[in-house]
Amino acid sequence: MKYLIGLVIVTFFFINCDKQQEVKSISTIELKALLEKENIQLLDVRTENEVKEGFIKTAIFADFYDDNFYTKSTKQLEKKKPVYIYCRSGNRSGKALKILQKKGYDAYNVLGGYSKWKTEN
Repeated sequence: MKYLIGLVIVTFFFINCDKQQEVKSISTIELKALLEKENIQLLDVRTENEVKEGFIKTAIFADFYDDNFYTKSTKQLEKKKPVYIYCRSGNRSGKALKILQKKGYDAYNVLGGYSKWKTEN
């Protein structure tokens, strides 16, 4: 009986512990099509030096490595609209996405980031 109770508790723990939000993503090709149709919130989370090398025209900027990343990014964003996030390759934007999702933003990671965008555009 103790074994059965333990099994139920462990099962319950794993079911409830794994309620992470889905990581939504979009390809750079899909992003380009979306940019042609709509005025979207596009967040560039790269450093200032990376941005100097080029950026996507309608992007807003908030350096992921900045201590005030969350505050700086959310001051520029509307919570009711989806946010499309990119970095150089997709790593930082994935981390930024998780931060914004936890705070209630509908966020999408741009796969391949700016590096992929440059090769396709």
